[in-house]
Formats: sequence, C-alpha cells, structure tokens
Amino acid sequence: MKLAGLSGAIGSGKSTVAALLAERGAVVVDVDVLLRELQQRGRPVFAAMVERWGTRVVGADGELDRQAVADIVFNDRTELAALHALTNEPVEEEIYARVSAHHDSDRVVVLEAALLLGAAGLYGTRGLLVVDAPEESAITRLVVSRGMPEADARARLENQPSRDVRLRHADLVIDNSGTPDELLPQVERAWTWLRSLPDGEVQRRLPPA
Repeated sequence: MKLAGLSGAIGSGKSTVAALLAERGAVVVDVDVLLRELQQRGRPVFAAMVERWGTRVVGADGELDRQAVADIVFNDRTELAALHALTNEPVEEEIYARVSAHHDSDRVVVLEAALLLGAAGLYGTRGLLVVDAPEESAITRLVVSRGMPEADARARLENQPSRDVRLRHADLVIDNSGTPDELLPQVERAWTWLRSLPDGEVQRRLPPA
C-alpha cells in the first residue's frame, strides 16, 4: 500500500484534487467526511457535543447544525480545543480502520485532511501533497461556491496552519491558483509521484490541535 497525505487550507481546492486522484484509482479517506459521519444523530460524538453546547447546535431536523458549531468554536479557542478533545480519538480510530483495510494491497491510499501537518510521516504517511491557493482566492471560493459569510471564511482560515507552514511541510505542491486546465497536468504529476512512494502502513497518531 502506498499511503500519502493530502492537505491544504479550506477553499484551496483539495477536495477537487482528491476527486481527480480518485478517478485515477486512489482510495481517498476524507477526514471531514468521517467526522460528519461520527457527528450524526445517535452517535456518541453527537451526544457529547450536545452535552457540551446544548440544543443550540441541533438543527430543526434533529441533526447537528455544523454552522452553529462553527459559530461557537471558530470564535473561541477554548471551545475549539474542546471540539478537538471530543472528536480526535474517534476520528483517529476510524482513520485507522479505513486505511488498514488496504494493508498488503497495491492500492494508493490518500488521507485528506486540512490539519495533516506536523511531524514527517504523520499517521505513517510516506509523503505529503499540499494544494495551494492564495488566501484571498480561497475566501472568494468559499463565499461564492459555498455561500459562506466572509467573516466565517476568514475565521476558519485563521484557525488553520498558515500558508507558509503548509508549504514548508509539503513534499509536493499543487498550485491551484489558476484554471482547471492548468490543474490537470499537476494532478497527473502528483499521481505519478504517489505511485512511486515506498510501501507503508497506517499508524495511530493524532494530528496537532
């Protein structure tokens, strides 16, 4: 199994890159998707979040109101730390289960996470691919494509590693500041690079809060 990380700030386009890699045969494990699943009504993480923040984080449909959670945690570092404390361990266990299913295979597994930075080889990855875009471009995408309030977009970016930090940790960078036609050749280069990585296996290890 080839195991690599895929990171980038919110709005950078890493999910677009992940989808293009999946088209080429990669198994993509999206940490945000895993978190959404763990936060569904009836799951222990959902119950823990409601216990901490009350019904104000529950939507009319009875499911978690992620925007209400964002309004709380991205404006208060103490509450953001509390969110990590509630979710990190369950997410890590789910990552381990999903990725370890591909041990002893020839699959390319890509672990997609905005916070996948820090020590080399986090989770046992053999390389880190970073999707990069200027901050203002990322904010524009979030506002236009997702309908996110600009203040919310900026708050989320401020609570993620800086662009300089992401680039410093990258083994390979995809510049997503241009057009889709300019992105495709870079994805092809990244796919070739991913398949050249040494084999590895997933390890349990939490990303930095």
